[in-house]
Amino acid sequence: MEYKTIIRKLSNRIPILLGHEQFSQFAVLLPLIEKDDELHVLFEVRALHLKRQPGEICFPGGKIDPNDKNAQEAAIRETVEELGIEKANITNIFPLDYIVSPFGTIIYPFVATISHPHKMKPNKEEVAEIFTVPLSFFQQTAPEVYHVHFKVEPESNFPFDKIPNGENYNWRPRKMDEHFYYYENKVIWGLTARIIYHFIELINKD
Repeated sequence: MEYKTIIRKLSNRIPILLGHEQFSQFAVLLPLIEKDDELHVLFEVRALHLKRQPGEICFPGGKIDPNDKNAQEAAIRETVEELGIEKANITNIFPLDYIVSPFGTIIYPFVATISHPHKMKPNKEEVAEIFTVPLSFFQQTAPEVYHVHFKVEPESNFPFDKIPNGENYNWRPRKMDEHFYYYENKVIWGLTARIIYHFIELINKD
């Protein structure tokens, strides 16, 4: 291959995550609403009959479909479907940092304002209930943080004889932080807590 061919193939290329096709991709929306003259964060409780994470607290969102123009459109579509609102009621949409999960998913979070929250009609097929937490609670309350440790276990036929130090190879251990917020009788944790923690970090910066 000629060098000019390589240059042509790489020119104006936008890099993406290597191996992204092996990940499931999701988009979620952190909804802000005005309630009692202050900003609140809206959460969902997943319906108990769902196969995946029934009863857990989350933000509106779901898997990015091939028909979605981009991750933002997917987050908006899922929010409209789950909360039973008009697309026009979702405004001031901004991306947060995306998350590459060790469990084979990429999550694209967004924050947005939802107007006329009294018009919401949550989809009972997906949402057991909705509730809100004052934004000030998260600004004033540090989460509890716990660690999940991952263990490296090469498969039985792994070619240790081909690598330096063989079976004594020094694998790098990895851990994941899990954040927990407790509000009244609700436990907010996992990716939902991680996203709200990231959002609070952003807005609390000088």
